[in-house]
Amino acid sequence: MKPTACTSRFGIVALAVLCTLAPRPAAASDPDKKTGATAVPLATEYFVGPGDKLRIEVYKDPQLSQSVQVRPDGKITLPLIGDLEATSRTPIELRDTITKALKEYVTNPTVTVIVVEALASKVYVMGEVTHPGTMELHGPTTILQALAMAGGFKEFANTKDVKVHRPRGDRGGSVETIRFNYKDVLNGDAKPFLLRSGDTVVVP
Repeated sequence: MKPTACTSRFGIVALAVLCTLAPRPAAASDPDKKTGATAVPLATEYFVGPGDKLRIEVYKDPQLSQSVQVRPDGKITLPLIGDLEATSRTPIELRDTITKALKEYVTNPTVTVIVVEALASKVYVMGEVTHPGTMELHGPTTILQALAMAGGFKEFANTKDVKVHRPRGDRGGSVETIRFNYKDVLNGDAKPFLLRSGDTVVVP
């Protein structure tokens, strides 16, 4: 199995993604025909978020190599390239995007993306839970664990139709919807999935 960039978003994290690594394919997801929601994907890789400090190394080109911090709008600024969307991408995906953009100016660029410091993830839980609000995740956290930290469901919550709204990270600001059925997890028919920074959990 090829190594991949995979870590939790907490504390001080240092990980290097070498250009020779192949991108890990994203987990397949199928849209729900009735609601347009996306089937539950497993989130196991690290995704860059606002506030993260990155080191972009371009082999044998110190002028293009930069230490940057992801801005609140999710972008970084690099020489020649300019503004570039960084959030909701793995370091490997970001590396590939930078490499592609640099090919217009540099012959066969070799790029390394290093996450020097990662901030705690923030997710939002709202609706029919005891303690709705913003929640910091200091490590891998499933939706089931987040709901427990929010105090659990209220009496009349629709536990079969919990939704997670997840930003896609594109310029259009689109959001995918992931459905979660608490009853299916209790029955062993489904497994809780990991939340990602910026997710909004809605309990109707």
